[in-house]
Amino acid sequence: MIIAILIITSSCVETRTSNYNNGPNTQIDYYVSENTKKLDFPFSDATIVNNVIYVAGQVGNIPGSNELVKGGIKEETRQTMKNIEEILTSLGSSMEKVFKCTCMLSDISEWGEMSEEYRKVFNDNKKPSRSAFAGTGLALGAKVEIECWAVK
Repeated sequence: MIIAILIITSSCVETRTSNYNNGPNTQIDYYVSENTKKLDFPFSDATIVNNVIYVAGQVGNIPGSNELVKGGIKEETRQTMKNIEEILTSLGSSMEKVFKCTCMLSDISEWGEMSEEYRKVFNDNKKPSRSAFAGTGLALGAKVEIECWAVK
């Protein structure tokens, strides 16, 4: 019994190590949209590593502009999700392939309103895991910023 446990334990460690340590064969691709180039933001819209797309935090700005949509948290959330969808589509993915999101709010009391709009984007049976927190000073004075991870 002890030998079986040791064999199982050592094979788990080897699997984690071999999956984690991809060495020099790991390719990282950087995606910068024309809108981001135009605005000269100091980051990529997304990076792709091993078929996983890491979308940078997006806010509810009008594409190609530093101007946020008007109307408050719901409208900003709606536009933020559209901006994320546009990036994913450009990379051959979709909102259906999102598996993790992080939502940053300027005011945690608006969490419910943000969540109302957010949930409209995802299938009830395939909601990504999510974290949400509040802080001050989001980019462009936004009420919400959301980053997502998706498979390609």
